[in-house]
Amino acid sequence: MPRIKDESKDAVIAAADMVDVVSARTALRRASSARYSGRCPFHEERTPSFSVDPVGKLYYCFGCGKGGDVVRFVQETENLDFVGAIEWLAERFRVPLEYDESSPREDAARQRRERLTALLEQATAYFERMLWETEAGAPVREYLAGRALREETTREFRLGLSRGTGLVAKARERGFDVEEVKAAGLANARGNDYFPFRLMFPLADARGRVVGFQARKLRDDDPLRGKYVNTPEGELFKKGNVLYGLHLARTAVAKQDRAIVVEGNTDVIALRQAGVEPVVASMGTALTESQLRELGRLTKRLFLCFDADAAGQEATLRGMELAIRQGFDVRVVALPKGEDPADAPDSFAGRLGAAESYVYYRVRIELERTDDRQEAFIRAREILARTEDSPERQDALRLLADRLDLPRETLAGLASARAGAAATPAPADDATPRVLGAGMQRERDLLAAIVGNPSLVPELAALTPDHFDDPVHRRFRDLLVHGGDEDAELVALRAELGARAERDEIDERMGRELVLRVHEQKLRRDLKLGGSDLVRATALQAQLAKVRSALAELG
Repeated sequence: MPRIKDESKDAVIAAADMVDVVSARTALRRASSARYSGRCPFHEERTPSFSVDPVGKLYYCFGCGKGGDVVRFVQETENLDFVGAIEWLAERFRVPLEYDESSPREDAARQRRERLTALLEQATAYFERMLWETEAGAPVREYLAGRALREETTREFRLGLSRGTGLVAKARERGFDVEEVKAAGLANARGNDYFPFRLMFPLADARGRVVGFQARKLRDDDPLRGKYVNTPEGELFKKGNVLYGLHLARTAVAKQDRAIVVEGNTDVIALRQAGVEPVVASMGTALTESQLRELGRLTKRLFLCFDADAAGQEATLRGMELAIRQGFDVRVVALPKGEDPADAPDSFAGRLGAAESYVYYRVRIELERTDDRQEAFIRAREILARTEDSPERQDALRLLADRLDLPRETLAGLASARAGAAATPAPADDATPRVLGAGMQRERDLLAAIVGNPSLVPELAALTPDHFDDPVHRRFRDLLVHGGDEDAELVALRAELGARAERDEIDERMGRELVLRVHEQKLRRDLKLGGSDLVRATALQAQLAKVRSALAELG
């Protein structure tokens, strides 16, 4: 992979707005003139403990201990490596990137991806013009209005119209060859427009880049068989990787800590128009690993909404089970047969409130799938055996008992099946910040004071690296005194210390006291180690007396 030039990295970081980036994941409020605070996007909490420094572009959570700079934040939340995070920020804040020399093959592959992406973007704009600015688009505009989809909403999703001809010619005029148009899924084997007269839904990746289209049938003489037809899978488009509407829903999903997954694109559009924003479509009923991985970067709470026919399909159930295995809290919004969310979007919030837990839903489905009482019991028992004890599991148990009229002893056996697992103590949370000893904490407080009060750097310089027991503290002391590059560990430490200095209101006087306390700490340690050397001990006692005198003067 080609290396991004250092100058480009610096330009991206300089252009990035830390508050804007973090606000896409959690709501922030100004906590002081220098900082913002909010609930941590990395763990569940009720009281905000997440601190953001917009100038230094740093973040730190006092609850789970995560911290770093804007690049690290994007790496953590978008599941990207360093280069990917820089590219993500560059695209977000429109900063051009320059790369160091790479192999001709790498350059060619990157340029091809860029050309195909540009072609799909231009095709999207072309389809938009056909829908909104031509006579051919008039009946399609009427169709959308008849579905109660307002123009402003459909424009937000960039809906368009394929007239079945003209796109390939337009692409050729813009300098794209037929092979590129085919590779983008816009031309058929004969080199003609791939899509006939159809309503076009652009399909975008999580960053909003168009990777393909879904086209809805509008005429009976349409040569393509399906009511909905996707772009053929290729270099950019892979159906299992796409969640329709995710690029528009990301902020709402993160802020509300929930994603609502529906089947159809029009469901997404209608619900967003009705004010239900954290909603995406799964491009089919079965969720894939790739789609769940993308959602998992934003939330672990899923509301799955499928119609009565799809809800019981094996593919749908497999997608639900996959989500459970990946740690999602899954709830199911059941719709009456033949009804879609788009049919009654204004009442959808009420359906969300009545959503069933995954375990309750699965037990209910198994009970409804067969009239054989014994078979229903065995299937439900298997589901319950895989589920940890919880209020939701207890609800499912009561449903099973009521429907099958189970004897009390049978119900008791099912109720206790997970008791051992429930009683097992939970492992310690590795994310919890470590508890420091008094000496180490004093070192950390001193470094926080220096970060918060840079005027104290000369006083820190009077202390040697040997004043610090922690090797990371020593490295950070050298960085503050002598300057240099920060690695990820030191960036995270700076983020933490800056947040602590602000929260604990560590001013210059406290900083000077901490300098003296750390010096006193070292003198005492040296006295213990060299107590047999009378001359040295006398000198150390004299220095210790001076330090105590200075502390007394500080008051």
